[in-house]
Amino acid sequence: MRPNKNGAHTPAERLHKLVDDAITVARTARKNRASLRGVNFYADKLARLRTDATLAFGDLGEPSVGDISAVAEMVELIFAADTDVRRRVSSARELSHELQTTKWKSATPVEKIVADSIFPQSLLAKTGRGYLIAIGRQMNGCFESGWYDACAVMMRRLLETAIIEAFEAKHLDNKIKNPRGEFFQLTALIAAALSETNWNLSRNMRHALPRLRDVGHLSAHSRRFTAQKSDIEKVQLDCRVALEEFLHLAALL
Repeated sequence: MRPNKNGAHTPAERLHKLVDDAITVARTARKNRASLRGVNFYADKLARLRTDATLAFGDLGEPSVGDISAVAEMVELIFAADTDVRRRVSSARELSHELQTTKWKSATPVEKIVADSIFPQSLLAKTGRGYLIAIGRQMNGCFESGWYDACAVMMRRLLETAIIEAFEAKHLDNKIKNPRGEFFQLTALIAAALSETNWNLSRNMRHALPRLRDVGHLSAHSRRFTAQKSDIEKVQLDCRVALEEFLHLAALL
C-alpha cells in the first residue's frame, strides 16, 4: 500500500498523525490566544483536520462494535472546537494507545468488508459526526451479515439521531423533548417532524417515515416478529430518502 501525503500507510496511522496535528494546532492557538470556535487560521486548520480524521475513521476496520464506538467518541472529542485542553490531550493519549494495538494495525479497511447496503458511508463521513458513521456502519454491516432485526434497530436509531440533528440545527429541539428534558422516541419524533412548519418535507419523505417507523418498531419491540431480508429491502429507498433529507436540514450535508 502506498503512503498518503502524510507518509502514513494505514487508516490507523493516518488517524494517529491527524491527532498529533490537532493537538499541535490546539496548543498553538491557545498560546496565541486564538479561539478554535472563531474565524481564524487555527479554527480553519482544526476543521480541515477534523474532516480528514472523519475520512480516516471511516476507513478503519471494525474489530468490534464496542471498539469502534469508543474510537468514534474519542475522535469527536479530540477534533471538536470546544473541547478543553486537558480533555483533548487525555483523549488523544487514550486514542493513540488504542490505535497502536494489533487489532487496529491488522484490521481490514471497512469499505472492503461492509457494502453501502442501506446508506452510503461516504455521505455519513461528510457529516463529520463519528457517532453517525459508527451507527451507519453497524446498520450496513448487519444487513450484509443477514442480521435483519439488528439492521432495522440500527436504522431506527440512525433515523432518530438524524431527526434530532435537524431539530437542533434549527434551534427547535425543545419541541421534541419531554418535561424531563429527554428526547422523544421514534414515533413521537416522526410525528413532530411531519407537523413542523419551519421546513417543508418532500412528498417522498412523508410517505417514507411511517414505513420506517413500522419496521423499526416491530424489530425493536414485537415479541413474535422476526425481520426478513425482504422487510429491509422494502424500506431501503425510504431510509436513503429520509436520512439524506434530515441530514441536509441539519446542514450536515
